[in-house]
Amino acid sequence: MKKVGIVMGSDSDLPVVKKAVDALKELAIPYEVHIYSAHRTPGEAGEFAANARKNGFGAIICAAGMAAHLAGAIAARTTLPVIGIPCKSTNLDGLDALLSTVQMPKGIPVATVAIDGAYNAALIAAEIFAVTDETLAAKLDQMRAEGAALVLKKDKDLCASL
Repeated sequence: MKKVGIVMGSDSDLPVVKKAVDALKELAIPYEVHIYSAHRTPGEAGEFAANARKNGFGAIICAAGMAAHLAGAIAARTTLPVIGIPCKSTNLDGLDALLSTVQMPKGIPVATVAIDGAYNAALIAAEIFAVTDETLAAKLDQMRAEGAALVLKKDKDLCASL
């Protein structure tokens, strides 16, 4: 199975990124986590992206706040799917990161999840891999079924309590 690359712009993004790591562990998807900055280490970030396919990656998740150029910088150097996680910041509550991540020019796409939406970023990567992996597709189907069952149980409990 291909692995997922997770790149964060700063170690301050780790609490957000941890949710993606947890989801990938739950699904038994291999991953690597790195800190590369689009602005402070552009060479290293670009090299990682340019070599990602030959290094066994199938998708890259990028987490960054504020200017949040990391996902776009990575996407500019690879044709692998890139999933951006805009991270909440103190100044604009992550709206700046969301807009920076989602507003990509034609030809350089970045799939973007909600602010701090790392768990969903991992699920998107998993869904991409599941196109050709029936075992993983079954795990994702099971997760969806469990989520639906939980909602229905809460509904039943609510109705019984009122």
